[in-house]
Amino acid sequence: MARTLTGVVTSDKRDKTITVTVTSRETHPVYKKQFTVTRKYAAHDEKSEAKEGDRVQISESRPLSKTKSWTLDKVLEKSRGKVVIKEEKIVEEITGVAEEAEGEEK
Repeated sequence: MARTLTGVVTSDKRDKTITVTVTSRETHPVYKKQFTVTRKYAAHDEKSEAKEGDRVQISESRPLSKTKSWTLDKVLEKSRGKVVIKEEKIVEEITGVAEEAEGEEK
């Protein structure tokens, strides 16, 4: 039985390849303190069905390339989209607020 991991797709820019970030909690052997470990895996996505932000399950397979030895099993949860902040709008709001403050001071 192949190992399986669950993680979040952090990149889908390459053709038929996704980068999956798997986060786990581990305990230090001497100090017994828990810490977070983040690992990245390159996984083969034949149909390019996983997109950035999706929660996926990957399984270990034979080496497909120098860095890929994992394949996509299934998409567990689709991403709900990204929040994009436009810099132009923020700059306009800041300068608009600054101009209003200058007008009040005069």
